[in-house]
Amino acid sequence: MVSSTQDYRHILFRDGQSSVDLDQLQELFKIAAFWARERRREDLETAIANSDPVVTIWDGEQMIGFSRGTSDGIYRATIWDVVIHPDYQGGGLGRKLVQTVLSHPKMCRVERVYLMTTHQQKFYERIGFQYNSTTTMVLYNQPFDSEFSSLSSVSSEVH
Repeated sequence: MVSSTQDYRHILFRDGQSSVDLDQLQELFKIAAFWARERRREDLETAIANSDPVVTIWDGEQMIGFSRGTSDGIYRATIWDVVIHPDYQGGGLGRKLVQTVLSHPKMCRVERVYLMTTHQQKFYERIGFQYNSTTTMVLYNQPFDSEFSSLSSVSSEVH
């Protein structure tokens, strides 16, 4: 773990989908994100293409941090995939990464920002996130029954 007195003035934050090096992102996930170790390149491309903002952190040519968000721009947003290389953790870069995502024009006016985490609740609480037991529902994508499928096709015909 890096000391919080580390000099990070040379570290660059970049915004935009084009700032992502997919090979380095896969490696970063393997090193620092147990929940994303097996993500495929094609799937990462899709996720990034459908996210805005996308923020990366660079130490020279090495990508050392990543996060992305999705938002409707007014009511709800979600922050995804916050990850910092282990050699750079503990120096405030994770906090700065989340704050950078939150300050993006698509996120900064949103009524509620959601975030899912398995083991880092204390970190996010220090940034201002609160535990919320009322929004813990999840749907694991699976084939819908035929009744729902026929309703969705009727709905799409009406519009």
